[in-house]
Amino acid sequence: MKCISWNVNGIRAVLKKDFVEILYALDADVFCVQETKAQPDQIEVDCELYPYRYINSAQRKGYSGTMIFCKKEPLSVHYGIDRPEHDTEGRVITIEYENCYLVTVYTPNAGDGLKRLDYRMDWDKAFADYIRSLNKPVMICGDFNVANEEIDIKNPQSNHHNAGFTDEERNSFKENLLSQLSDTYRTLYPEKVEYSWWSYRFKARERNAGWRIDYWLVSPELMEKVQDSKILTDIYGSDHCPVELDIEVA
Repeated sequence: MKCISWNVNGIRAVLKKDFVEILYALDADVFCVQETKAQPDQIEVDCELYPYRYINSAQRKGYSGTMIFCKKEPLSVHYGIDRPEHDTEGRVITIEYENCYLVTVYTPNAGDGLKRLDYRMDWDKAFADYIRSLNKPVMICGDFNVANEEIDIKNPQSNHHNAGFTDEERNSFKENLLSQLSDTYRTLYPEKVEYSWWSYRFKARERNAGWRIDYWLVSPELMEKVQDSKILTDIYGSDHCPVELDIEVA
């Protein structure tokens, strides 16, 4: 099973940048998208690969949002994490298959000046509780808005107190998610340096001054089924690049 996750930073914008061609070229079984920034009636994707499509949009227009494209119809689809205070921004979709759940998530950013850090900490706990409530192994993908270790960011020292690399966010990521899930890329490639997000400022992508904040996490019992976990740095169209998981599950 080939799975792709991509924060497109606006699906209407990326549709003008060969998104449909990328869908066909990657030919994934499941293609998860974060930060759609659109309502369902604003999303028109002409791609015959995916008869099943699920959208969770934010109440606030032009903000946040997630989407999943599937070749195979899932057994069930669930939107959000069953917490009203966290379910207005369209951040989570869960699809169920026979042997596992697949969850896509767009984790809240702590924001400029860390103004939303407390909300982010509450979100992490609520999301982790939701994942623990699922009664099958899980695969979780998306933009987690945190670089876990210094190897995952180009300039760790200068970013130590910035959103996405604070001690609070990194510790929360470890305690709430990595305590129950495996980071597929880092498990397979403990020393490899690649990034999945680059600021649009200062020619960061040209200089490869990036962050690895997009992940595929899996339950420990699924880790042995992982064939590969990749960061597709040669694909453009967003300030993020896609991340891929190849795994032997039905």
